[in-house]
Amino acid sequence: MPTPKKGPRLASSPAHERLMLANMATSLFEHGRITTTLPKAKRLRPLAERLITFAKRGDLHSRRRVMRVIRNKSVVHKLFTEIAEQMEQREGGYTRIVKIAPRKGDSAPAAIIALVTEPVSPKKAVVKEAEAATKVAAKEEAPVEAPAETATNEAENAE
Repeated sequence: MPTPKKGPRLASSPAHERLMLANMATSLFEHGRITTTLPKAKRLRPLAERLITFAKRGDLHSRRRVMRVIRNKSVVHKLFTEIAEQMEQREGGYTRIVKIAPRKGDSAPAAIIALVTEPVSPKKAVVKEAEAATKVAAKEEAPVEAPAETATNEAENAE
């Protein structure tokens, strides 16, 4: 879990903030998207993305590290089987924060934080492959220069 920031917390204490973020991460993985305040969504994003990265690894140690934060075994199972499988091709940016109208009661800035479920754009993958192919082709086509000795020998023979 990320180290708590210095200064004011989202809640009354660092322990309460940690528990609140863990509950929000559980809800996010369970439902796919949640509506909350913008500061809470911004604080949740790094935690949720780190947990998804652990789930993509899929080993026992990663599962135990996720279980430290998310205590619900069914949500952890869903994270490791369904969500990690969806995010397999994605290298990061597993969540999206969308600002919405302020909350009605206290006019707090609200936002929706959701998991990105769209597949990775094939265009980006093609561009990476093309760049790799041009680098390999450039190395293969590089002309081999003649050693300096042969150039001087040719000059002597011409005289």
